[in-house]
Amino acid sequence: MARMHTRRRGQSGSDKPVADEPPEWSDVDAEDIESRVVELAEQGHEPSQIGLKLRDEGVKGTPIPDVKLATGKKVTAILEENDAAPELPEDLRNLMERAVRLREHMDENPQDKQNKRALQNTESKIRRLVSYYRGDELDEDFTYSYDVAVELLD
Repeated sequence: MARMHTRRRGQSGSDKPVADEPPEWSDVDAEDIESRVVELAEQGHEPSQIGLKLRDEGVKGTPIPDVKLATGKKVTAILEENDAAPELPEDLRNLMERAVRLREHMDENPQDKQNKRALQNTESKIRRLVSYYRGDELDEDFTYSYDVAVELLD
């Protein structure tokens, strides 16, 4: 897929191996994995960080290469079941943090045209994601603005 705000093509990446079941060497119980996921979320880790920690550190010393294969549920589904889900989706939160940083930079450096364009592109991506998440993870009347982003991130 092409990039959103440039004329360049997309970035090539590796694909996950096709697998239907977890590997034999990773025989951790699904309940132990779910409790570790909730524990990591309570420590303040994002869902993507939880997946990396489970891959690298594992549960009781055994690495978990893929949470969905081991438990049958994604990390975010496990968090929602245990009322530990973040209030904002991770991708939207990261974009809002970037927009707030760029806005603060632009207040100090109004002549910086390149970052002004970056702020415009970032806010455009945020508006797209808000329309995608509106109704499910966000309220029906949610609209993005800098003040709302600062309030949500604090």
